[in-house]
Amino acid sequence: MTRIKEILVPTTPRVEGDEEIGEIRNIVGFHIRLAHGAVYRHFTETFSDLELTQKQVSVLWLVDDHPDIAQTDLAQRMRMDRATTMATINRLQARDYLVRGKSASDGRKQTLNLTDEGSKALVDAKEAISEHEKWLKSRLAEKEVRTLIEMLARIHE
Repeated sequence: MTRIKEILVPTTPRVEGDEEIGEIRNIVGFHIRLAHGAVYRHFTETFSDLELTQKQVSVLWLVDDHPDIAQTDLAQRMRMDRATTMATINRLQARDYLVRGKSASDGRKQTLNLTDEGSKALVDAKEAISEHEKWLKSRLAEKEVRTLIEMLARIHE
């Protein structure tokens, strides 16, 4: 089955009257949702040729940083439930990006490691992330980037 490449705009264009949104303008969650949408659209466009999702890239990156990581530890670090973790890993394994193994310290646990194909995919993904981060950070001063990361971490940690 051939996938049709969806063309996305990096951000939602402004429309006349946008500034007249009323009280919702003061709702932090509303702005987080709009920012997330803009970042997600740009990420999707940047990664369209790689056919990888944000979760898949994060899994590849974490597995590369932590060889032999247990599936359960990966799920905990990514704050994903078991079913989502399993589905993501299954997709990456089907593409020959990951390989499962048995933990040397606990036979009940499965470990994860990148294959050569997975390592190559991660190199490409890191290049795309660099492009995406450059786009995102261009909207902020260097100090603002550090502050934003700190503030967002306080919300999600």
